[in-house]
Amino acid sequence: MNRSMTFVVLLAILVSVANLGLAHVGLTNIDPSWYDAHATFYGDMSGGETMQGACGYGDLFKEGYGLETAALSTALFNNGQTCGACFELMCVNSKWCKPNAGSIKITATNFCPPNYDEPVQYHWCNPPNKHFDLSMKMFTSMAEYRGGIVPVKFRRVVCHKRGGVRFEIKGNPYFIMVLVYNVGGAGDVNNVEIRGHKSNWIVMKRNWGQIWNTGVDLVGQRLSFVVRTSDGRSMTFFNVAPASWGFGQTFEAKLNF
Repeated sequence: MNRSMTFVVLLAILVSVANLGLAHVGLTNIDPSWYDAHATFYGDMSGGETMQGACGYGDLFKEGYGLETAALSTALFNNGQTCGACFELMCVNSKWCKPNAGSIKITATNFCPPNYDEPVQYHWCNPPNKHFDLSMKMFTSMAEYRGGIVPVKFRRVVCHKRGGVRFEIKGNPYFIMVLVYNVGGAGDVNNVEIRGHKSNWIVMKRNWGQIWNTGVDLVGQRLSFVVRTSDGRSMTFFNVAPASWGFGQTFEAKLNF
């Protein structure tokens, strides 16, 4: 193979990689230490009451989270910045813990608001308490239903998601909002940039949870994204959405963290 042919092949490979996305890879810095907290549950076994919520997610089944989710107390929620993070929990030191149940793994998808009304025994989610309000399915995987509330040990873990990072585009031409979800690795996104093929990179603002927004009109342009997670890793996803994208549509990248 001559030099010119080699150059053409290398160029084709680079272009293919660019179209998939570029990863700035580093070690996922997840704290391996176990911490103390408590856990309860909300809703029934179908999980209907766990849908939607303060992280901006919608139908958790369609979005890949299912019932393996939790609402976090103020101390853990961090004003929505922890949305998408994954945790491992195990029931400890309670007669309601199921023998040999092992641990469960969940994704943070909602907020458990503080309650300042009496009686004080219901102040589980008040600062500075660390608390997980689980789906009933996940709670009863490790503890008896009638236990109601149990002490747990928890730690952050790496998120393992199927498929690529997904971007749901909402809003209008003057206020574009993007829900970023199905994020692997650290899971919790702390910075998003967007670019149309005719624009420069634009830093988006966190609207709430994992919904990010910009006031720049990018209608009719192919959209690319840079996503950074809390561990400092970032990935660039080129041409995720075609120029014909519309509001209410979701686009899946070919890569994940």
